[in-house]
Amino acid sequence: MNVLFLLNDPPYGSERSYNGLRLAGALTRREGVSVRIFLFGDAVGCALTGQSVPDGYYHLDRMVRAVTTHGGAVGCCGTCLDARGLADAGLVEGAHRSTLEEAADWTVWADKVLSW
Repeated sequence: MNVLFLLNDPPYGSERSYNGLRLAGALTRREGVSVRIFLFGDAVGCALTGQSVPDGYYHLDRMVRAVTTHGGAVGCCGTCLDARGLADAGLVEGAHRSTLEEAADWTVWADKVLSW
């Protein structure tokens, strides 16, 4: 089964991206399941490396990295990165600058599309 997650919310201030990444991470560890995540809007901040958060708080950059470590793919909307002044070099290993065309390709690829 192929599952695509579309995340839109910022990394912190809401738990929507956190919960989407939690579920995506759990699915990457299931046999026969392929996961891709596309980050739109403020969600591109989830893939920024070196986040500094208070002790006991979740690190979304580490969660994104865990997805890619287990074979998932993470694309970050290039237009959204540019609009926020974010450089590709700041993305965690495994996440990449992407395009709306790739998001469309991934949508066609997916058996299920989950939007958070």
